[in-house]
Amino acid sequence: MARFTLHDLEATIEARAASGGEASYTKKLLDKGAQHCAKKFGEEAVELVIATVENDRDHLIAEAADVMFHMLVLLKARGVTLDEVEAALGQRTAMSGLEEKAARKRD
Repeated sequence: MARFTLHDLEATIEARAASGGEASYTKKLLDKGAQHCAKKFGEEAVELVIATVENDRDHLIAEAADVMFHMLVLLKARGVTLDEVEAALGQRTAMSGLEEKAARKRD
């Protein structure tokens, strides 16, 4: 099976956002605006937490996939790309996690 990446998912979201009609769940989410996308992301994040607490591996994997999808939809709704998020992560990994967290508190 070919490897499917978050960049592949981002491209799929881009394509569906540009599509017309009512057939796309992604398009419907985006048409409702960033606030709705944020609410949906929050719901999925809570479901991920519940799956983690329940110690159900398959459920955890499914909810993690939902969280990643909805995170990318939310980023799209605000015009943020995965490359920008990866760049921020890259900057953070240049120092230890404790140093990076302390630096954010000073800003």
